[in-house]
Amino acid sequence: MSISNECKVNKGSVIGGMLLITGSCIGAGMLALPILTGIAGLIPSFLMFLLAWIFMTTTALLLVEVNSWFGKPVNLISMVGHSLGKWGKVLCWILYLFLFYALLVAYTSLSGNHVSSFFGHVLSINLPDYIGSIFFVLLFGGFVYLGTKPVDHLNRLLMFGKIFAFAFLVLLGLQFIKPVNLVHTQVKYIFFSLPILVISFGFHNMIPCLCTYLDNDMKRVKKSIWGGSLLTLFIYIIWEVVAIGVLPVKGTHGIMESFMQDVDAAQAIRDYLGSNLVGGFAQVLAFFAILTSFLAQSLSVVHFLGDGLKIKRKKRESIMLCVIALAPPLIFSVINPNLFFQALGFAGGICAVILFGVFPALMAWIGRYHKKLTSDTQVIGGKLLLIGVFSFAVFIFFYQITQTFGLSIFPKP
Repeated sequence: MSISNECKVNKGSVIGGMLLITGSCIGAGMLALPILTGIAGLIPSFLMFLLAWIFMTTTALLLVEVNSWFGKPVNLISMVGHSLGKWGKVLCWILYLFLFYALLVAYTSLSGNHVSSFFGHVLSINLPDYIGSIFFVLLFGGFVYLGTKPVDHLNRLLMFGKIFAFAFLVLLGLQFIKPVNLVHTQVKYIFFSLPILVISFGFHNMIPCLCTYLDNDMKRVKKSIWGGSLLTLFIYIIWEVVAIGVLPVKGTHGIMESFMQDVDAAQAIRDYLGSNLVGGFAQVLAFFAILTSFLAQSLSVVHFLGDGLKIKRKKRESIMLCVIALAPPLIFSVINPNLFFQALGFAGGICAVILFGVFPALMAWIGRYHKKLTSDTQVIGGKLLLIGVFSFAVFIFFYQITQTFGLSIFPKP
């Protein structure tokens, strides 16, 4: 998931809107999906992917409905404040900030693994993971300080690299797929991947920008949401088939070992297949995915803090805000380098599921049935749909809480 507070263009196309959504979803979180879903197996994971896609697409459409009541694009915090009052707005601010930081902790932690791996394989220099994280943050945090335009230009190049690496990794990886890996099933772990799947389809923060981009034409906004989320689902499924098909569940560099050691799918593929062409493209994909996500989240945190503290934005970002944004995630990553999966679970199962699951259902209920607001974009399903969305969001939230504290009735790998 990539979070951006800016939208620069108007009167775009539906295809352009679809690509904005897909680009917002496809990031470093994708690298965790085959490991967390692969524990249950490919077939159960397909069911969870479909369930998460339906849930998150529905809540996105609910946000479009809520947005339409204002007659102009407004951010989620404004929607929550209008619908749920002062305390709802305060909670929304807190959850947004926690979401930003949790994602940055995940990406900073993951960067340490890959930087250390690069120095070890290419330069034969052994570095601890925490040194890799420090090196990564200091190097690329400088781009965040330079401001939006340099980050934007670098991000465009990285996006091309990510697409190129992903396409070649899929094409080359097909020859290493083993059918026995694809039929593995452990249904008891079926819900384990739900929190990260929520964050993997989390483009909801882009809806105000999408409305502006499509000139507030809600029909085209809805088409973009359907198309963009379906394209994201298609890309994820291709990635799942290749990664789970290549990696065994058990054994050295397998899915279970990778989960225990906090190793993402791209690095696991490289380690399992060795330093061949597939492993190289896996490493390149991981680097581009981590860096694009890191830059987007870092810049978003800086802008979020700047808006909250009423600091005037200049050509270059405030050094103080950059330190506040990047230092806490780096400290967490240095203290405990193995936080990638845990941080993503917290971001998806707690922060994102409330922001993009609970809040949309509550706002739609209050707007429709208490304030008697109507819209041409009203999502069909009535009260039953809203109750279902709310209940599913609450289930994911409590599932993550109980898993975190070891209280769940569902088994944990």
